[in-house]
Amino acid sequence: MGDFNIFHIMPWSGTYAIYFFVIGISAAMFFFSALSWYRPEFQVLRKPAFNVSFVLLAAGGLLLIADLTQPMRFLNILNPAYLNFSSPLAWGGLNLVTFGLVSIAYFMTMRKNDEATSRKLAVAGALLALGLPIYTGFDLTVHQNRPVWNTPLMPVLFVALSLLSGAAVATFIAKGEKLLEMLRRFMLWSAGAVAAMLVSLLGTTAYGGSGSELTFMFMTSGTLGAVFLGLGILVGTVAPIAVLLTNSGKQQSGMMLAGGLLLVGGMALRYSILIGGQIVQTYF
Repeated sequence: MGDFNIFHIMPWSGTYAIYFFVIGISAAMFFFSALSWYRPEFQVLRKPAFNVSFVLLAAGGLLLIADLTQPMRFLNILNPAYLNFSSPLAWGGLNLVTFGLVSIAYFMTMRKNDEATSRKLAVAGALLALGLPIYTGFDLTVHQNRPVWNTPLMPVLFVALSLLSGAAVATFIAKGEKLLEMLRRFMLWSAGAVAAMLVSLLGTTAYGGSGSELTFMFMTSGTLGAVFLGLGILVGTVAPIAVLLTNSGKQQSGMMLAGGLLLVGGMALRYSILIGGQIVQTYF
């Protein structure tokens, strides 16, 4: 089992959980804006959803830059000759920068009322947006020595969390019964998928050997357990599903309540998964 009384610093701080949270919402909101070109119900979200997406994209980029010991090193992402393309972080950085450039081009074509080009950029941006939660999940799953992270579920879980958090934000600016019903279904299906994956994650961690079982213990007890089980699963997943299944959950006020709970849960889950994957090593 080893001696667990030696403290080590976690290389990935809670700042990255905030980054995962905002970039996931940014990706989903761009997706909803892009969807407006093909589903008329989403047209009311086209500009406000894009605005939220771009602001959160900028905030996420600033979080990453601020976390660097030498902030100006972010310029290395713009230099392909410097990047190590065997690293998922390199591909993630390129995805992030490219998505930002496409977002700017999308904004400019919308201002010019260039519908044909906007549609094409919407598709390209939506694909790049999908890559954001995929790469953040992939950044975790490649760590073979961290039981919570090392599962092929992680990129899928982050995509589901992205759609879930984005739909939750969209309920606050949505208008129209059809759109609200579609967002309600987005939240229910995404929350159900997240719940199923969390059950699988807990099961494989609980019975995965000494390192996994220790991680399970940390994630289900103490302060981290309160965040993961209390805020992430009960308050942020189970409770909003229950709300959405009631009659009040079919009204915008009920959906906004569920959306608020889902946002709390989305942040709690990202934080607890990020910290849970590192906490065992702090005692080796």
